[in-house]
This record gives sequence, C-alpha cells and structure tokens, in this order.
Amino acid sequence: MEERRCPYCDEVINLNAKKCKHCGEFLDPTLVAANGGGVGQSAKKMLPAFILCWFFGAFGVHRFYVGKTGTGIIQLFTLGGLGIWALIDLITIVMGNFTDADGNKINQWT
Repeated sequence: MEERRCPYCDEVINLNAKKCKHCGEFLDPTLVAANGGGVGQSAKKMLPAFILCWFFGAFGVHRFYVGKTGTGIIQLFTLGGLGIWALIDLITIVMGNFTDADGNKINQWT
C-alpha cells in the first residue's frame, strides 16, 4: 500500500485517500504535492541543495534552504566547521541521506 502524509495533521494516510481518516480534512492535491507527496520525502530538491553546498557550503546556505536555520547559523560563524562539516553535508546530499528541518529525506534531484 502506498502512503503519504496528511498536509493538515501529518499522519500517514493512503496515497489515494480523498479525506484524512485522522483529522477529517478533505485533501487538496496541490497541498499534498507541495508536502513532498510521500512518507519521509521532502518537497526540497537535491540539485539546489547540492549547488548551494558546493558554492556556499562554508556559509551554511544549503542548510538555510532546507529550513535548518540553527545549524545554518552555526556553519556561517564557523565557516562550515572549517570546511569539514560542509564537505560531510555535500557527501550526504549526493548519497540521498540529507534531511530537511522536518526530518524528511531530500532524495529527488529535480
């Protein structure tokens, strides 16, 4: 059974559900698409995260892109952990294990 998350209550529901069984809200397809469309999958894309990390990784710009502002600020002041933290993030992005602020994996290039 394919699943996704309800954009209103964030509970796991059937991919084809017209109404959430947890909160009772009718599901707008545009909200579900903006939410990433799947369980544990972010609406953010790998390509922009990769490009931002490659060129501006020392400033944590890729972390601001995915909503991780706290660690983005730390990277900004430490110059990406002297480049080591930014390099680890770059590898994590390429491997498809980088997550957004909600803990959802960023695993689609475009």
